[in-house]
Amino acid sequence: MTKSRRVMAVIVAALLIVAMILPGLVVKAEAAGEETGETDRVTTKVTIESKDNKVLQYKPGESQKWTLVITNKTGQELSNLSVSPDMGGENADAWPFKTDYQKYEQKIDTLKNGEHKEISFDFLQRDDAGTRRYAIPFSVYKGDNDEPIETHKLYVNTTEKPQADNSQNQGDNGNGGDAMTASVGNDEPAVYSGGGSGSGGSSSDGSVPRVIVTGFDTNPAEVHAGSDFTLTIHLKNTSKKTKVQNMLFELEAPTEGTDEQTSAPAFLPTSGSNSIYLDGIKADGTADISITLNAKADLLQKPYSINLSMKYEDSQATQIDSSSSISIPVKQDARFEFSEFEISPQTIEVGGEANVMCSLYNLGRIKLYNAKARFEGNGIKKQEIFIGNVEAGATGSIDAMLKGEKVTNGNSKITMTLSYEDESGNISETTKDFELEVTEAVDDSDMYMNTDGDVDAGSGGFPVVPVVVVIAIIAGAVAAVVFVKKKKKKQMLNEEEELLDELDRSSEDEREQP
Repeated sequence: MTKSRRVMAVIVAALLIVAMILPGLVVKAEAAGEETGETDRVTTKVTIESKDNKVLQYKPGESQKWTLVITNKTGQELSNLSVSPDMGGENADAWPFKTDYQKYEQKIDTLKNGEHKEISFDFLQRDDAGTRRYAIPFSVYKGDNDEPIETHKLYVNTTEKPQADNSQNQGDNGNGGDAMTASVGNDEPAVYSGGGSGSGGSSSDGSVPRVIVTGFDTNPAEVHAGSDFTLTIHLKNTSKKTKVQNMLFELEAPTEGTDEQTSAPAFLPTSGSNSIYLDGIKADGTADISITLNAKADLLQKPYSINLSMKYEDSQATQIDSSSSISIPVKQDARFEFSEFEISPQTIEVGGEANVMCSLYNLGRIKLYNAKARFEGNGIKKQEIFIGNVEAGATGSIDAMLKGEKVTNGNSKITMTLSYEDESGNISETTKDFELEVTEAVDDSDMYMNTDGDVDAGSGGFPVVPVVVVIAIIAGAVAAVVFVKKKKKKQMLNEEEELLDELDRSSEDEREQP
């Protein structure tokens, strides 16, 4: 065997040995990771670790803060991060804590490369969690992305509930009512945003009774600016065991207006007070509260939000604060006017046309969409013109040519119908009337000149007017010729007489000479 072949054989043998040993090393590293309570990871960009690398020990009914350390190792700055635990989904046995919220979440605004930040969650162990070790996956999300950028499993130990347990007397340290932001028709628990609040309390079983808004009604159904309406809010106590009582509700509407003199809440209570009191709601029960409000007259046509703050007590007289909001759409009535009609001419013949014009002034606070004007009436052909969209405070022009179709007996009523749509596509109509006369058509070929100079209808088809004009021209020419001839003849006679007079005077002079 040559030297090169021996070297190749040694290299191959070394590679085989490494391939046999490497899987065992990986298994040992994973086992070591579990012993320290850390996650299994090969390549890590963002790490999630329990503070001081501790595995927490929980007891039944005990609330304890779990602090995590988040470290950025991506090589770049991260922003808009959120950290959430996996609550087990349908597998309730994978989650050892009581669930008061639909989701537990902590936010991190920015995390520079190499920087680490601490976040914490308050969890309360379930009584039936037992004595065991739970693996809780924690995930880091960026923005609104549903896929995590990193997930790690952290471990926690729980203990079984002892025979003599007084956990019912322990409070819920940190699950206050301030975190609840229920919306209309939403009966899901609110999102837990971390931290604690002294404004909330818990019932004897350790849970906080929730009061949510399931919906609302208004009477009338459509709220118009400047009008009164009755608001009825539907409430539900989501707790299956605990009654809530001594309930105080306060409504707060947004302030509308461009200056201090005109600014005011969008909705004002007609009674002068925005507070409502309710004795209580039984466990898993419902109730309604009502108040009469007035909508500000200059409100724009859009939905307006009303904040509803709630203060109530549980069966242990522990005060709980929460809030909700509802959105009330406000309608603005369309207001507009027409200018006076300009009609030219006021009377038309059958087959003739009249020009009708006017202006449309939008005086309201809403836009008129797809405006059209339709003209109908006796004696004219139906006509429709498109105006288009007319903004609030703007002017639209209406210009139509109406054609006479049949004779009317004097002035006849013509109706202009204006149609337009609102923002929802609902069509409304309004009308305005004017008068127009349609007469019989006159044929110019049947006209002739009478002796008084008036034009009358002739009985035949002979062109009388042109012939009369020609005859008049000829007669004028003949008269001019005759006049000229007479003038010349008279001039010649005068000249002859003057010549004879001179001849006579000459003869007399000759006879008088000796």
